[in-house]
Amino acid sequence: MKKTFTVGLALALTTLSAASAQTSLTGAGASFPYPLYSKMFAEYKKATGVDVNYQSVGSGAGQKQIKERTVDFGGSDNAMTDEMLKDAPAKIIQIPTTMGGVVPAYNLPGLTKPLNFTGKVLADIYLGKIKTWGDPAIAKINAGVTIPPLPITVARRSDGSGTTYVFADYLAKVSSEWKSKVGVANSLQWPVGTGAKGNDGVAGVVKSTPGAIGYVEMAYAKQNKLAYGAVQNRAGKYILADNGPIANAALGVVIPNDTRVSITNSARADAYPISAFSYVMFYQDQKYGNRTEAQAKALKNLLGWMLSSGQQYAEPLDYGKLPANVAAKAKNLLNTMTYGGKKL
Repeated sequence: MKKTFTVGLALALTTLSAASAQTSLTGAGASFPYPLYSKMFAEYKKATGVDVNYQSVGSGAGQKQIKERTVDFGGSDNAMTDEMLKDAPAKIIQIPTTMGGVVPAYNLPGLTKPLNFTGKVLADIYLGKIKTWGDPAIAKINAGVTIPPLPITVARRSDGSGTTYVFADYLAKVSSEWKSKVGVANSLQWPVGTGAKGNDGVAGVVKSTPGAIGYVEMAYAKQNKLAYGAVQNRAGKYILADNGPIANAALGVVIPNDTRVSITNSARADAYPISAFSYVMFYQDQKYGNRTEAQAKALKNLLGWMLSSGQQYAEPLDYGKLPANVAAKAKNLLNTMTYGGKKL
């Protein structure tokens, strides 16, 4: 009996050692989900011993690094289009891992309730047409609110950013002038503004500058104790970003099998209009360079956990939990991962 137990214990330890042989993974990209990813990866290390090093360098850099194969996975708040993928050396899969909202955060001393914004007002601020907080267009949608007549300091991203893409995607849907003059991309030719790197950089500019406005992921506004405004949605309602209204933006939307979809400017009356998925990007076939099958399996295990057990950390950190239908499609895509053509 003792001999059998000893052999069994040895086998169990061998299996555990093999499962933990790959103890580190690297990722880089979007700052939008970084607070959530930091928590997820810390919890994953506790559970498995696998260390995940994720660099919050912006979606543009994440897209570049996955195409250059310098990381195990990239992070981006906008899924890459076919045009953006055409120079990739092999097929890249993109799966959503969470949802978030881009909010107009501002620094206006003395205000006690959130301001209202329309898409047109936000577009005109970022086009440089509205220059002060005392502008009649702002006053009209904030009746009864005394707003300090400060000049507006516009804060925006200086790096390639998925948060920029989501914000610009929304503005292009509500402002024909924005669509024609500025457009939608990770990096833009901005008409006005002070540039800062990352969501944390823009939040820092807003926090330190009375009269400033900047677009940031909601979690960064809350972490920095920044006021942020309610945004008028397509149904005409002013919606303050929160987990529920952000998640509602994905309801009723046809999610394609490849999960690449824009959910800004939702038609739902209960949806926050500047909502988005945040994506992880990886190669469908993992056998490239000097990658081992163990690395590939470790990556698949991590992503599978993020789509299942890891979702419990989203809402407490002010992110939206993936709807069941979206998570199911993401898992289907993950299950197409191969190593040298062999299914993992």
